[in-house]
Amino acid sequence: MAELPPPMAPSHDDEPVVEGAIRRRRRPSVAVVILLLIALTFAGGAVIDRSIGGSTDTASETGSTESPETLQEELAGSASDATVPAAASTKPSDSEFAFNIGPERSGPFDRIDVAAVAAQVGPSTVTVMAELQTGFGQSGSVGTGIIATSDGEIVTNAHVVEGASALRVRLAGETEPREATLLAIDVGNDLALLDIQGDGFPAATFARPGSVRLGDEVVAIGFALDLDGAPTVTLGIVSALNRTLVTDMGALDGLLQTDAAISSGNSGGPLVNAAGEVVGINTAVARGSTTMAASNIGFSISVDEALPIFEQLRKQSRGEQREEGFLGVALDERTDGGVGAVIRDVNVGTPAEAAGLKAGDVVVAVDGATVEGAAGLIAAIRDLEPGDSTTITVQRGDERLDFVAELGSRPVS
Repeated sequence: MAELPPPMAPSHDDEPVVEGAIRRRRRPSVAVVILLLIALTFAGGAVIDRSIGGSTDTASETGSTESPETLQEELAGSASDATVPAAASTKPSDSEFAFNIGPERSGPFDRIDVAAVAAQVGPSTVTVMAELQTGFGQSGSVGTGIIATSDGEIVTNAHVVEGASALRVRLAGETEPREATLLAIDVGNDLALLDIQGDGFPAATFARPGSVRLGDEVVAIGFALDLDGAPTVTLGIVSALNRTLVTDMGALDGLLQTDAAISSGNSGGPLVNAAGEVVGINTAVARGSTTMAASNIGFSISVDEALPIFEQLRKQSRGEQREEGFLGVALDERTDGGVGAVIRDVNVGTPAEAAGLKAGDVVVAVDGATVEGAAGLIAAIRDLEPGDSTTITVQRGDERLDFVAELGSRPVS
């Protein structure tokens, strides 16, 4: 079971860094609560920690964490003379996305030039600071964000800003923070969209969906541990694609796994390829426990998953509310070592019943994408909307069958 540990509060020299507390850092008045949360987290094996850096709230359906174990190298403020491999950002007129999207990828990248990539993406990487009102008084949270449009839209993790009474953003090279507005938030997918006043900001370029490959070298950039100065930069590779994680906030799917070090304060920051394109939003780390070992395992929400959600958030900010899809099944995990989710029960009068799904069916794919357990199925359906038709592939005895379900609206409980 994954848990989103506490966030990271603005740093003080006399405050100890609590191992495993990666979301927002709390002030001393809530240290006991943090330690209790961490103890509960470690009780269930390896855990998934959010990697933000400022306060502490628990999540129920997204899995992002902060893990401030390693003090990473600090990026020097000067730009590098090196150049990033050619991948000029484009914004095709037929693109469904409002953000800058990189070109089609034609082949493998050369070895990554860390200094050049950091110099290119650093100006688009910002500090996000959230003020929180809790039962223990006021606390703070520090995370990372990415400038997504030149007119001031900024993307970050939902767990960095959720419940904030005030938001501020500090841009690269500036000493004073700017007031920020929360435009929209999707707690289930752990993504949020902010806005600052002004224009002419250095917007990042996002990799084209489908372009990320296993083994690609990547750089994680963010304000790890809320250290002074420029953001921290760490190097790694894409260790796995399409991971699914369960946290106390629910399920996250479409994740990239990386061994680039991610720490408290990194949440919401970019994972970047050799072309200087954002391939993921850093959100979680796996940490070891007394029964399981975890080393160099971090997670980012991939552009394939994030970009459509950001477009939904932009619509939501204009008043177009989004409903999640509803299938109508109760699920169990498989215990025979196979992939998929077991349907324990089909609710009467639901899209699942109308489609012909039955208790005992093992769902192995949704719209052709493999389902990695119950969390994967929950996340896949949640990302769709009422009225969407989706193909559910199940294993029923010795047969593999496809059923088309028209998703409905989630009943109000």
